[in-house]
Amino acid sequence: MKILAINPGSTSTKVAYYVDGTIIKEQSIVHPLETIEKFGAVTEQVDFRWEILLRFLKEEKISAVELDAVVGRGGILPPVKAGAYEVTEKLMNYLLYETTVEHPSNLGALLANEVKKQGNERTIALVYDPVSVDEFEDVARISGLKGIERKSLGHALNMRAVAMKAAQDAQLDYQQATLIVAHLGGGNSISIHHQGRMIDSFSDDEGPFATERTGGLPVKEVIALCYEKSKEEMLRLYKREGGLKSYTGTNDAREIETRIKQGDEEAKLVYDAYIYQIARAIGGLATITDGKVDRIILTGGVAYSDYVVAALTQKTAFIAPVIAEPGEHEMIALSKGAERVVLGQEELHRFKG
Repeated sequence: MKILAINPGSTSTKVAYYVDGTIIKEQSIVHPLETIEKFGAVTEQVDFRWEILLRFLKEEKISAVELDAVVGRGGILPPVKAGAYEVTEKLMNYLLYETTVEHPSNLGALLANEVKKQGNERTIALVYDPVSVDEFEDVARISGLKGIERKSLGHALNMRAVAMKAAQDAQLDYQQATLIVAHLGGGNSISIHHQGRMIDSFSDDEGPFATERTGGLPVKEVIALCYEKSKEEMLRLYKREGGLKSYTGTNDAREIETRIKQGDEEAKLVYDAYIYQIARAIGGLATITDGKVDRIILTGGVAYSDYVVAALTQKTAFIAPVIAEPGEHEMIALSKGAERVVLGQEELHRFKG
């Protein structure tokens, strides 16, 4: 079985060639920021990124005609259930003309479709676990202000992948287990998976602060700040200038840990608060299933930190055993998701809009 996986990022395109259960070629193709900034809308980058993908296929001697499937990271669709969605005209038109958020993941389906055009009549183009996967219980949607609904937006692809892996490693059935997954990176997503569904989560705008995002803030103070700054300035503060970066001037957790070792007490206080808020979110999610949790999984770039993993283990291990699955597992998650569809083990959904 031969599958090509495509994961567009803000300044990179990750691509992997998966054959019979194993990724045998993988590359993260970096795009200079000055090149990306020449484009207006994200979707204007399709031709540029397609040329780069063609070069990869040629250099690695990969024939699109031999592909069983090509899978892209799912973009900002309306709330959808987890799983695989066929790339159709309706899905692409939504990403091109109707999506509410400009995001590089919106390119995944468009690029997968370009590869499919070069494939054979049986080649499937799909996206898997879009950013907008939403399996919240109704009670989880209530925000506290009528007209504003809580939504599920986050690292669904990586969180579901590590949840399934951790369940398998622990000889648990993902469809029966209860798992809490904390994706720790530039933004945090912390979710609870219960009987095969991601039933609640803290997204990066309401949960603990991250390396460069603010997380939830005291709303009275934010209201006042909105009168001092433009919408664009506020969005930049929340998405790029908040969190650890706001307090320490850097979004690099390794640098902060070095400062702590050198005796920087202010850096230690902020870092401890970062860990404190993540632990509090994990504990909060555990209450949803009355404290009955099988495993807590830490993933994302910050999960490489022994300091963070040890501190979070100390604070949350009373709930359930803590497992570290550092980094991102998105390329293997895309590939295996597509494989399950090709083998008929998982349904290929059609996007309804």
